[in-house]
Amino acid sequence: MSTGSKKLVGAIEFCDLPELEISQLNVRVDTGAATSSLHVDNIEEFEKSNETWIRFDIHPDIHNVERVVRREAPVVGKKQVKSSTATREKRYVIDTPIIMDDMRWTIQLTLTDRSEMTYLMLLGREAMNGRLIVDPEFEYLLTGKD
Repeated sequence: MSTGSKKLVGAIEFCDLPELEISQLNVRVDTGAATSSLHVDNIEEFEKSNETWIRFDIHPDIHNVERVVRREAPVVGKKQVKSSTATREKRYVIDTPIIMDDMRWTIQLTLTDRSEMTYLMLLGREAMNGRLIVDPEFEYLLTGKD
């Protein structure tokens, strides 16, 4: 569904994160969150070409938590974030392309432990600006899945 140049999305959608080799990830669309976040484990900082990088583990398949893949990304910053439990934490920030429906753009993702949350990824307002309109009554509007 489309509204002008913006796509209408529901409260939950699928996305791909091609540079992290993750596809069909269920993402919670959250207008209450400024930044997007992704659940990762075992974050390890290292230097590569005089830049700060991180390695981390991710479970790309929500239905198979036994499957773990190790990924690397350059760090674009660290951000102080207030979590849903009102605790403040410093999180690594990476830039990565996202694909939703036929749209591809780069978003900033904070990396954190979301193991207590239902969804591995939260898509926040900054990533949606100028591209998406949210109707929380629905889910999977981009894919037609009920």
